[in-house]
Amino acid sequence: MDSEYAFTMTDHPSARLDDTIHQRVRLGILAVLAEADAADFGYLKQRLDLTDGNLSRHLQVLEDAGHVEIEKGFEGKRPKTWIHATRQGRKAFSEHLVALQQLIDMATQRRE
Repeated sequence: MDSEYAFTMTDHPSARLDDTIHQRVRLGILAVLAEADAADFGYLKQRLDLTDGNLSRHLQVLEDAGHVEIEKGFEGKRPKTWIHATRQGRKAFSEHLVALQQLIDMATQRRE
């Protein structure tokens, strides 16, 4: 292949996509968390238009992978759940975005 993007399958950008993160909802959760130190459950639910159960399940997958930490507490007398991206989660999200950008660049490159 005579291209700037001559890859073997193991170094192709798609091989660096994180299957845990790549799912639409989980990608959205980490994207929201990239904007702030933390977000509360209600905000994520509203922002991503999810049900409680759907958001809970995706947060559990991200927590199991070490990408987020979930902190439960109270704000006054009301229970509150805060979600924080871990250092590992922020790094994985950043690396995922780099691989996505490389795929976009490849797909939009003009053929000469």
